[in-house]
Amino acid sequence: MSDSLNRREFLGTAVGVGGILLAGGFVSRPLAAAEKAGWPKLPPVKIHVVYVGTGGAWPTPTFDAPAEVAKFKKYLAGVQARLGDVNFVGGELIPNTEQAATKVAAGMARADAAILVHLSFGSGQPLLKLVDIGLPTAIFSQPFSGHDWMYVPQWQKAGKRVVLLPSSDYGELEWAAALLRVPVRLRQSRIIVVGRAKGTAPACSAEQVRHRLGPEMVPISQDRIAEAHKAVDPKTAEAEAEQYWISQAKKIIEPSKADIVNSARMYLAIKDIMIKEQAQAITSSHCMGAPAKGCLTFSKLNDLGLVGTCEGDMDSMLTMLIFNYAFGVPGFVSDPLFDKSKNAVIHAHCTSTTKLDGPNGQRAPFLIRTQCDSNKGVSLEVQMRVGQEITCAKLANLDTMLISTGKIIEQTDFHDRGCRTQITTEVPNARMMAQNWGSGVLSNDMMTLLHRVVFYGNRLESVKDMAPLMQLKIVEEG
Repeated sequence: MSDSLNRREFLGTAVGVGGILLAGGFVSRPLAAAEKAGWPKLPPVKIHVVYVGTGGAWPTPTFDAPAEVAKFKKYLAGVQARLGDVNFVGGELIPNTEQAATKVAAGMARADAAILVHLSFGSGQPLLKLVDIGLPTAIFSQPFSGHDWMYVPQWQKAGKRVVLLPSSDYGELEWAAALLRVPVRLRQSRIIVVGRAKGTAPACSAEQVRHRLGPEMVPISQDRIAEAHKAVDPKTAEAEAEQYWISQAKKIIEPSKADIVNSARMYLAIKDIMIKEQAQAITSSHCMGAPAKGCLTFSKLNDLGLVGTCEGDMDSMLTMLIFNYAFGVPGFVSDPLFDKSKNAVIHAHCTSTTKLDGPNGQRAPFLIRTQCDSNKGVSLEVQMRVGQEITCAKLANLDTMLISTGKIIEQTDFHDRGCRTQITTEVPNARMMAQNWGSGVLSNDMMTLLHRVVFYGNRLESVKDMAPLMQLKIVEEG
């Protein structure tokens, strides 16, 4: 489903809370499934709403601003209920003057983000005064409210954290509130890093990650993982393996039951550590070693709306966090290959989520396999949906999002080689994409240059709108 269609469908969407996919392609409480499984609940995102303009020549001298505000407040009450993890605060109606904006600005600083509803004509300076507080901010401007909208692109180019919603559709407010959660949730996140972080230099720096995007990187030794694995009750691990993997698999090919139980034991060990550390994400450069490979662990974490990323890849980890908080969909980290004869990119890897539509979606069919590089341990062959639109993305250097779109046209038939989960995705121009790979922003380290993350859904336009909120550059690779 395209973003343009999604955003038209926001208005009037009536869906309950608790991790349910909304028509706009966003979810209520992306971490709901993880919270149910025992992870700590993050506080609601506090969004301060200000209504700017009480009347004048535009939209009309007889404009009834309080009546207009009442309509917006009623709609936002529904948004708050549907998203389930935002609280709208403030709600002041002020004249479109700098003096009025200055008075309300002090109270806004205590919020996490802001929505400014532009109601009537002004100079743009009162809106800028509120944008300059520094919160991630969305400006909603209906047609005939005035022309203050025209200054916003200049503010964006100057690095202001603001997105413009020039629309008659109230549904844009729901879309904006969902995106405003992202930078806030990142600041509240903790990422466990086992072993050496890998990727671009800024993404491997705990200080730069904290300063630039907000998450805290928590180093954990592989010895602690091994001790936690030993501490898991074998019977509990056997029950976990049977309930979540063995009974649900389409087929088990190479691994023994003991291998699968050992992998389930690893998941339970990681779960215990993550809950103790209040972490929402984990990556490990030891994920292909003892006491068990991380493939099943990361798969289930991603099924729950958390993030598990293989090979210590911090760039892919942060990409997955961003998409998870924005859209509630897990990512599939892949080693891409090109097939010019089909104008396609093949995405392949041995670690894949089974809930590609999000935690409340159906599990994709999967086979339990060994990890292909070693033909040992336990991995998955997940059968993704043919015909599904996808977004392929990677955050690079903490400031640039490499992105492309495509469509799954087949489950690739090279199963005698390469990684276990494989899909072929048709792209607009495979030749150009291969030539433009990395777009000059990635180093020549193999993993860093290679890895991309695949997500269900065409998210390109929404990511472009999210970019100024996080001060990201967008580079289209294909």
